[in-house]
Amino acid sequence: MKAGNPAVTSATRKQIEQLQSLGWYHSIELPNGETIRGLQTLDQLHTRVRQFPIPADLTGMRVLDIGAWDGWFTFEMERRGASVVAVDAVRSATFLRARELLDSRAEYVVADVCDLRPADLGQFDIVLFLGVLYHLKHPMLALDRVCALAKDLVCVESFVTDDGRDPNLKPVLEFYETTELCGQFDNWVGPNTACLTAMCRAAGFVRVELVSVLDDRAHVVCRRRWDTPEGSGPAPYIVSVENGVSLDRNFSASRDDYVSVWFKAAGAALGPDDVFAEIGPYAARPVQVFSSGGDGWHAIFKLPSGIAAGWSDLRLRVPGSAFSNSVRLGVDVSEEARRELSLATPGGAEIAIEIVADGKSWERNQVRTRQDACISLWVRGIPESCRADRVLVRLGGHDLPCVFLSETDPAGLRQVNALLPPGLAPGQTDVNLVVGEAVSPPRVVEVIV
Repeated sequence: MKAGNPAVTSATRKQIEQLQSLGWYHSIELPNGETIRGLQTLDQLHTRVRQFPIPADLTGMRVLDIGAWDGWFTFEMERRGASVVAVDAVRSATFLRARELLDSRAEYVVADVCDLRPADLGQFDIVLFLGVLYHLKHPMLALDRVCALAKDLVCVESFVTDDGRDPNLKPVLEFYETTELCGQFDNWVGPNTACLTAMCRAAGFVRVELVSVLDDRAHVVCRRRWDTPEGSGPAPYIVSVENGVSLDRNFSASRDDYVSVWFKAAGAALGPDDVFAEIGPYAARPVQVFSSGGDGWHAIFKLPSGIAAGWSDLRLRVPGSAFSNSVRLGVDVSEEARRELSLATPGGAEIAIEIVADGKSWERNQVRTRQDACISLWVRGIPESCRADRVLVRLGGHDLPCVFLSETDPAGLRQVNALLPPGLAPGQTDVNLVVGEAVSPPRVVEVIV
């Protein structure tokens, strides 16, 4: 409590002394100029918040303060003009008393961070996740939940086991079974800085920056959007997209689903930092990028957290390029809706094979039997959301499963690949494409042994 303020009555001083006896972690400055002294001074609190790029004017923004405790960060964001929701795992008498004294309008929610959902709270322009992570038994799940609640910026502060100066540290997470950290039962984990930033990326943040380490606490800025603008160079072309497990284009927001994308992009070699994808409103950074030969690439992305149920567009770019074509993904779409879309043909068009070629030599209207022999068809009329496992190539009495189904190219065709069975007789034979119950008119292909 400040001393010597003549405007403060003895009754007010008595009230401040009574408040002080409650025990505060945050210092709280009151409208009359008095301060409730906490373990953390006002200077320390201002230093902590200055580690993050939070605008001075937050008018019109929503802010979520997870682990609000006595509420200094909540009330500071509100002072800057934000609408604030404060969350803590237990009801805090000090927060409620401070909210009353400050005439705050901040919403207060008592809940575990792992139970927070956008469906309940909405999404926020800024999320504060300060001094919470190491108190959690399930820190990775918590970061997933935090990411889903954010539109872009999340400010993460956590205890760490190193000073962040060694960029080559392997990610390591210490586990505290009892009271190994500071003698407290509610301290569960201690990441090093490499582990903390890796966990943030794994949760779905595409830009993760370690800003500082002060008094064993790391300050990490996490973003869900890219900061580089679209270029004007040649755009990549997405050839095919599928769920890495179910091998279709259906995904669940409640699972750790991964998106496999095959695309073409000319130019230099590409790595995870060179592929900028967007799925719905959020950016996605690949966990792996592979060359598939020539100008072909295969990238694997985690489905971003917080995507609403329905159909979302996926597109990507590489350094200096424009965005690629867009491909639709289904997120928590009902089986009935998926079935209707997968069986529908655009404009009632029939399925028709336009081109037949050997899948290795690309010679037209013939296939050569050899090890890993393949037939490639370019077909018009395959539904946009058709699953590859609904497509068969019927060749000389053999029904061959589709092993590759491309997106629709600019000519309106989709490529279908199937492996040739052993023992095909040489000579001319018919080839049809089968999609569900629909069968294309036949084309003639010559089998060469």
